[in-house]
Amino acid sequence: MRHSANPEDKTMTTFAINRAATGSVSGFFASLLAAVANWNDARVTRNALSKLSDRELDDIGLCRGDIDGIVTRV
Repeated sequence: MRHSANPEDKTMTTFAINRAATGSVSGFFASLLAAVANWNDARVTRNALSKLSDRELDDIGLCRGDIDGIVTRV
């Protein structure tokens, strides 16, 4: 908090911005953005693998039942 040294000064008291609070807010949004990006990556991967035929999945060593397991690791 900052106070004026001059008693005649009628300005209002100001408060310093708490950097910890600001950091936690930006950290929250960074975490939220990362979660959305991870969700989108998993969605894109699931869609791409789901479009492959059983033969194509077999060529890369997967079956349809493996798709959800692969996507959760992305």
